[in-house]
Amino acid sequence: MGSKRYASALKLVDQTKRASLQEASEQLKQLPAVKFDETVELSVSLGIDPAKTDQAARGTVLLPHGTGKTRRVVVFCKGEQEIQAKQAGAEHVGSTDLIEKIQGGWLDFDVAIATPALMKDVSRLGKVLGPRGLMPNPKAGTVTEDVAKAVTEVKRGKVEFKMDKLGNLHVVIGKRSFEASQLAENGTAVLEAILRARPSSVKGTWVQRATLSSTMSPGIPVDMRPFESGISE
Repeated sequence: MGSKRYASALKLVDQTKRASLQEASEQLKQLPAVKFDETVELSVSLGIDPAKTDQAARGTVLLPHGTGKTRRVVVFCKGEQEIQAKQAGAEHVGSTDLIEKIQGGWLDFDVAIATPALMKDVSRLGKVLGPRGLMPNPKAGTVTEDVAKAVTEVKRGKVEFKMDKLGNLHVVIGKRSFEASQLAENGTAVLEAILRARPSSVKGTWVQRATLSSTMSPGIPVDMRPFESGISE
């Protein structure tokens, strides 16, 4: 990160000023560019005690403009549901054969969905899928009977957010090539979803800080006041 380009980008970002999501998105697009289409991410620091299990933040959000990346989906299911999952656009569908393939080291996918009936078998993949954040989970809508709906939502831009051990969230909201308005709309959907996911046990400020950044850029502070007052950007 010690490059001249990063240093020049850092000079262009006023860390003492909080911008609206639209302003932050416009500013991000004006920073010095690199040769590839950078991923844009929203980073959020939560006012919680990560050690308390009742203060975990997790959920899903449908990004109005998607993530800008084609996400490859595998579905663990049998029979009629295999046909439904395939028709909805899943790249790989199966049961025991698919589990064995993954046990053999194949991990060429971004999202895994499973029917409740197959979760007992899929749980054998916990050590492989768990650390990579790929384990199907009912809270994320990836353990379901309606596999076609789950696949469709992922393909349309549904993403999961889950806090890390320090109480922070990092959510991809698009690519630098997106219009600033598209980044702002995706970011708004994410921040509203995070605010809705606030556990009742949390006192005080829920979102302490939010920043917008791309793969190679410094973070641009985002003004949370419009969200906290219940007014969307």
